[in-house]
Amino acid sequence: MARFVRAFGLHQPDRTPCGQPIPVSEAHALGELARDGALRQSELAHRLRLEKSTTSRLVTQLINRGWAERTPAPGDGRGVLVQLTPAGVDAAGRLAAARAARFSAVLDRVPQGERASVLRALTILTEAVDDP
Repeated sequence: MARFVRAFGLHQPDRTPCGQPIPVSEAHALGELARDGALRQSELAHRLRLEKSTTSRLVTQLINRGWAERTPAPGDGRGVLVQLTPAGVDAAGRLAAARAARFSAVLDRVPQGERASVLRALTILTEAVDDP
């Protein structure tokens, strides 16, 4: 498992496994916001499995890059929505394209007859990690 983590680049928190020079946490946040649009900051924290304070700092980093903005949640004086700016949408698109290219290249190196087994094994592994 450790060898896979190193080979895939998961041990480098300042760049994505697909080689983009952005922290992994920011890449995941961009992906969530690009997929579903504006999210409550608390929902983003839940999806990323981060503490609220960590998510707040993460959102501030995205804002400082010009990729996101915070707005008050409608009908909730304490709630905050986070959404991507046009520059954030562009950044998320570049990351998605780089991720798709990287994953496709890796999967292309797996023998055709074993791809379904590899994908199934990854699903099982993910479920095992997610199981409390």
